[in-house]
Amino acid sequence: MGTPSDHGRLAEHVEELLAVDGPLPILEAGHPVLRRVAEPFDGQLAPALLARFVEALRRTMHAAPGVGLAAPQVGVGLRIAVIEDPAPVPEEVRAARGRVPQPFRVLVNPSYEPVGDGRAAFFEGCLSVPGWQAVVARHAEVRLRALDPEGQAVDEVFSGWPARIVQHETDHLDGVLYLDRAEPRSLASSRAMTQWWGQATPERAAEELGFGLPGA
Repeated sequence: MGTPSDHGRLAEHVEELLAVDGPLPILEAGHPVLRRVAEPFDGQLAPALLARFVEALRRTMHAAPGVGLAAPQVGVGLRIAVIEDPAPVPEEVRAARGRVPQPFRVLVNPSYEPVGDGRAAFFEGCLSVPGWQAVVARHAEVRLRALDPEGQAVDEVFSGWPARIVQHETDHLDGVLYLDRAEPRSLASSRAMTQWWGQATPERAAEELGFGLPGA
């Protein structure tokens, strides 16, 4: 637990970030904040400031656009993340990836654990690694434990693409980028993704680029 002076400096930092209109700047891979374990939230931000910060995260996520954003990605080392996914994808993609709409959620001090042994692998990207995607094998189903901004407990099981989002954003709070879990041979630029790997599943990419998939 931080000291009152630590809390004060963090609150001042957040106030400085919020003083600028528009989306917050998103830090890119190579920034040291993205590799640090975030500090558990224990009231470092007063309720009104927390609400303003969460709203700024939401605006920044929408503007990027993305389906999740963690506080360290904007330079704030607190265990706070937001997720939201309207899932505007074709039916083939929805069925293959289990990508269903997710309402806006604020996750405070989240952690997850796998449910079962199932794993799923798909191309994945990150707002802090712009211009690239890679195949990541993740737990197909996870149990999320967290708090909401009012301090109420969240205990919920996620599967499919929502489970992937939960894992990706929680990883950010542990200083982990998706590249750490990715299949290196699958790394593809946005241009290559458009040209070659737009399929609902990565089987073709695995065959042609020479990497394995779970269960193969």
